Amino acid sequence: MKVVLLLLLLLVSLAPVSVRGADYVIGEGDSLDISVWGVKELNFPVKVRPDGKITVPGLGEVVASGSTPSQLQTMLGGRLKELVKNPIVTVTVREITNSKVYVFGSGVKAAVYDLSRRTTLLQLLCTLPEVKAADLRNAYLLRDGKKVKTDLHRLFIQGDTTQDLPLETNDSLFVPLLQDRSVYIMGAVAVPKAIEYREGMKVMEAILEAGGFTRFADQNDVVVRRKDGDKAQALEVKAKRLFKEGDLSQNIELKAGDYVMVKEAFF
Repeated sequence: MKVVLLLLLLLVSLAPVSVRGADYVIGEGDSLDISVWGVKELNFPVKVRPDGKITVPGLGEVVASGSTPSQLQTMLGGRLKELVKNPIVTVTVREITNSKVYVFGSGVKAAVYDLSRRTTLLQLLCTLPEVKAADLRNAYLLRDGKKVKTDLHRLFIQGDTTQDLPLETNDSLFVPLLQDRSVYIMGAVAVPKAIEYREGMKVMEAILEAGGFTRFADQNDVVVRRKDGDKAQALEVKAKRLFKEGDLSQNIELKAGDYVMVKEAFF
């Protein structure tokens, strides 16, 4: 008897995590297999009802939603002691229907994704075909009503995988639309124009695409005007320091929606 019991416990401990769900939280709609070793009448499949409860023979209604399988096993084992001597209870998640992530925002198509396996934020972003045209800098992940991750640009565009994290049931991903995908070059340049923004674009690169400075341009009087939410910024660029002194800090990186103003010199 002891040998059989030890073998049974060993098999349970070696069961895959995806099946046993060691840290998975049971929810409404999930299908469970419940078994009590040696008691045929207490081996049965059951589906968690919308009220979060299941019906167990001899116990009646039991709340299953909100517990992990191991927690439910412990709870059932304690209550079944009134009916069975030293009950050995096993709870297996047979079908997961409760674990979902919600994606919304004008930058992507709204959808509900089933978490049938462990999934990270990066893995989910890779499944969204419109994400490259979205405003990832202002995107965020909501969990229990709180922002747990903001600025997804670092993760998805710059490849900073330290920003990745596992998704959890009922997480919500908000991805807004990138309103302006252009950089505007104005003033004393050969061809004032709007240029489609590219990741990593620098101010001098944009000026050269607009034909470069005119002979009337004041190369030390270039201003990048940027709107960051409700705040407006004016970033000065002194191109002569870049050309003559090699001051690379003057060649600032642009953002979508920036206006590059090249002023004329006064003679």
